[in-house]
Amino acid sequence: MDCLFCGIVDGTVPSHVVLDEPYVLGFLDTRPLFKGHVLLVPRIHVDTLPDLPAELVPVLMGAVQRMASGVVRALGSQGSFVAVNNVVSQSVPHLHVHVVPRTKGDGLRGFFWPRTKYASDDEAQEYAARLAAALDPPVAP
Repeated sequence: MDCLFCGIVDGTVPSHVVLDEPYVLGFLDTRPLFKGHVLLVPRIHVDTLPDLPAELVPVLMGAVQRMASGVVRALGSQGSFVAVNNVVSQSVPHLHVHVVPRTKGDGLRGFFWPRTKYASDDEAQEYAARLAAALDPPVAP
């Protein structure tokens, strides 16, 4: 398998490492939205968030939480944008979480897709029920 991010994890592809932990690696995006844009990846290869073993979700999200705070402290940003793409718009098929420093007036404008509305509260409730019924049961901590 030729996975760019697996190459970064194993050190065969150069990167600017920001976070190096047993289960998570963080490095600068080579095409950042803004300077300081970090990608956090699990060291194991999984394509998407649903593929990540449940026991690694809090590990990865804990690293994301720390990085979201870190960009504020290190770069003086006012906040951060955190995002995960699953398949669609995922340029590298290895789970990665974007942590992008944000400052009011930085030029990034909200979400990049059209918004819609539910026709009624009944339609919204129908969607909510369908989604709730499709969820896997929670895993005990």
